[in-house]
Amino acid sequence: MRFIKPYVLLFIVGIFFLLGYVYFSFFSERLNRRTDVVSVTPWLAPIVWEGTFDPVLIDKIYKPMNLTIATTVFAVGKYVRFLQDFLETAEKHFMVGFHVRYYVFTDRPHDVPSVNLSQGRHLSVIQVPGSNRWQEISARRMEFIQTTIERQIRREANYIFCLDVDSKFHARWGSESLGRLVAVIHPGYYEQSRDRFPYERRLASTAYIPMDEGDYYYGGAIIGGFVEDVYTLTKVCRTRFEEDAGNSIEAAWQEESHLNRYLLDNKPSKVLSPEYLWQDIKAKTKQVKVIRFSAVIKNNAEVRPNV
Repeated sequence: MRFIKPYVLLFIVGIFFLLGYVYFSFFSERLNRRTDVVSVTPWLAPIVWEGTFDPVLIDKIYKPMNLTIATTVFAVGKYVRFLQDFLETAEKHFMVGFHVRYYVFTDRPHDVPSVNLSQGRHLSVIQVPGSNRWQEISARRMEFIQTTIERQIRREANYIFCLDVDSKFHARWGSESLGRLVAVIHPGYYEQSRDRFPYERRLASTAYIPMDEGDYYYGGAIIGGFVEDVYTLTKVCRTRFEEDAGNSIEAAWQEESHLNRYLLDNKPSKVLSPEYLWQDIKAKTKQVKVIRFSAVIKNNAEVRPNV
């Protein structure tokens, strides 16, 4: 299968969004305006909340492109138990009507459940080693995604989302989330000031962010965008993590710390609101009108090694 070159895809999307802008100029009553949340970043990237997009219009833009969305998920050790709910709810809510390829990374391939997938959706199992430290599993995620993009994904998909397996989909997650480089605002910090963000603050780490810098605190459970843009992200973060390891440093929140450093230097073209990364332990707030994807309640000490 041949895929659209990134620069051609950008041009096509630009044309469609220009047409969409004209559409909204005349028919804006179809869109419920949000005045209770910030819906655009300082660098003019959209922040996607319920009520800031028209799902019918945006699907009309993207679905004719015949896109394939890669989705990576790590089900290592006891985390394989979350895979069935992840996949079954994804089939109901995630990129419905698009071609989707799930890439399941696991050290227990025989425990991967059999789930009925819709037409045009496929699942590949990629065996990876387990670990006695959950921090190492988290840190090596960038490495495994990078190498799998090199070997396979870049020939099989246009976009990619890297998601956490201990989560479930509860509502639509669709084409409104597509962009060149996509990040999500962490649900624990979207109402906090910058000085409260848990960035890596040690100057010796390559993930270091000074107290007076930073835009948002992004959750590491979601990385998305064009395959090649995510490839660059994972390659840079992996290199920086390995440089830190060589200096006997482990960033405060492993891959999430390196992700936030990267996104400070390379601004995302689209930011997803906490609707796309909620937590079941949190009550829904006035701003979060729809919970689309949420981390399930679990006993970390029971499922994580070395906790």
